[in-house]
Amino acid sequence: MHLFLYGPSGSGKSTLGRQLAHDLKLPFVDLDQVIEIDAGMSISEVVEAEGMAKVRDLETEAMKQTINGKESVVALGGGALLRDENRKLVEQNGRVILLKAEPSTLLNRLGKDPNKRPLLAGDLESKLKAYLEGRAGHYASFPLQVFVDNGGIEQISKHVQALAGRHHLSAMGEYDVIVGRAFRVTNLQNPIIVTDENVAKFHLEKIQGLFNAKSIIISPGEEYKNLETVSRLWRAFLENGLDRKSTVIALGGGVIGDLTGFAASTYMRGIDWIGIPTTLLSMVDASLGGKTGFDLPEGKNLVGSFHPPKLVIADPGFLLTLPERELRSGMAEVVKHGIISDPDLFAMCQRGMDWVKDNLEDVVKRAMAVKIQVIEEDPFEKGIRAKLNLGHTVGHAIELVSKFELRHGEAIAIGTATEARYAARVGLASQSMVEAIKSAFLELGLPIHIPAEMPRDEILRVMRVDKKKNAQAIRFALPVEIGNVELVEVTDLEEVIQ
Repeated sequence: MHLFLYGPSGSGKSTLGRQLAHDLKLPFVDLDQVIEIDAGMSISEVVEAEGMAKVRDLETEAMKQTINGKESVVALGGGALLRDENRKLVEQNGRVILLKAEPSTLLNRLGKDPNKRPLLAGDLESKLKAYLEGRAGHYASFPLQVFVDNGGIEQISKHVQALAGRHHLSAMGEYDVIVGRAFRVTNLQNPIIVTDENVAKFHLEKIQGLFNAKSIIISPGEEYKNLETVSRLWRAFLENGLDRKSTVIALGGGVIGDLTGFAASTYMRGIDWIGIPTTLLSMVDASLGGKTGFDLPEGKNLVGSFHPPKLVIADPGFLLTLPERELRSGMAEVVKHGIISDPDLFAMCQRGMDWVKDNLEDVVKRAMAVKIQVIEEDPFEKGIRAKLNLGHTVGHAIELVSKFELRHGEAIAIGTATEARYAARVGLASQSMVEAIKSAFLELGLPIHIPAEMPRDEILRVMRVDKKKNAQAIRFALPVEIGNVELVEVTDLEEVIQ
């Protein structure tokens, strides 16, 4: 999937394109340079000699040449997609990001640019005004748009990555994360798919066809996230002839990802794996960061390892087959990510499930970007990554005590609301923030209170053996305001869950 940067002259397509290509570890192509090399003259000389129609012809040929090459970040000329053929060509082979800027920004940049631009020759201000007015409708027709007036080039690049749903992670191993339709990955040696019975019914045949892979189907549910299942995977890997060059594909939710990743991390001292999450919860959380593992009877994820995948493909189309309860459950992590660092994402959650269903791809992209930013800054949970534990210390305990009758996201919603109420009681947060969090969960059909019949002493016992404890206290990630979470050591656990 190519990424095409488009927009008016002066919007910084080439400058941003180089930064974006650097961040994504992709080649960069400036289409105007390709045209000039092919033509043997500058674009202004082509216009003078043969007219603008010739430039459009050269653009079409340069696009075909670029698309047939390696996946790239491509900077397009300011009118390259005015021709329907060109637009169809790029939209079939990648994503177009339109760069927007105020006229004053463009005027300032173009005034300093030594390059000759035939359409802007003469009085720059009046020509630019006519240029923008003439193309306003055309530029407005592109759905993915980013303003480039403010912020540094690195910040704008991150914004584009989130908008495009394309990231390259490097803090713990090198791997790509792509939001979009599942696609074929070539050159895999003896790949095998691990999935569960529920996912297999909907998606296994398609993914087997894409990867030409065998499969292992296990029982669904958190109760099977144990050493027995891991042992079964190890034996299946061996029986299917997997060696150190083989690749395992995890097709499913968080349980499948955690189990498959852990089995891959330990089989023959570690083999490659690819994550294809099929639930909202796994897309925005479990599939990212390389944390793998399984449960013990005493608690969740007490045995595990850091072993990142080689690739994550998050296809929002998979979410259309999810049961309603499972989709709602996944939204708990989305709300959590909004509370941690993205107030706009939190505001999306407040609009309720009907809006979310109509905008699933945007929700997935935005929530994934939050987690990616955190895990890239702190891959091994030495500091700020612990903020992702918001709602989980209480939530994991509730989930376990319920014997998994509560979905993970339902338990996390209860845990987050409970911890928010505690933050307000100890003066860290306002009551209005607590009400906003409660309201968001309720709009999404998620619970916010510990079930009355659930024994509090059991919850406390599980919290004390939780993997996040230290010698004297448990470190909680507590919300201070929407977009800001603080890490706090807590000794009085009864006060938290009252």
